[in-house]
Amino acid sequence: MKVEPKKEKSSEVSAPSQQETNAFTGEQLRSAWQEFAEQRKKYQAEYQLLSQPYDIKDNKVILHLLSPVQETMLGNLRSELTAFLREKLKNSTILVVGELLQSDDKKMMYTSRDKFEYLLEKNPALREMKERLGLDPDF
Repeated sequence: MKVEPKKEKSSEVSAPSQQETNAFTGEQLRSAWQEFAEQRKKYQAEYQLLSQPYDIKDNKVILHLLSPVQETMLGNLRSELTAFLREKLKNSTILVVGELLQSDDKKMMYTSRDKFEYLLEKNPALREMKERLGLDPDF
């Protein structure tokens, strides 16, 4: 009995797939992005998320998020969106990331006193006018 070494068939063994790195334009990305958004139109929150502005830096698409809730939604959607964009644009290096925008936490002015204090910061001469005329901002 003779054991022969196993021969690999060259037709069955495929070369490792090379990463596609085709360049793409902003217009091509916008078109692919819009196509994906249209597929998600029945999910109103996701569609709204995909309708927000984004920036492109190298092969990274940075989506501007308004709240932590959107960050969670993007996390659930990111892999599917990234795969879609990579396939459409034939570029396997595309990444989709979210960037949470810092919102200005403005103090809400509900009472007349709050409004007067705000205007006083803008124009200190109001204090003198209030005192001369004997005005009460709480009234």
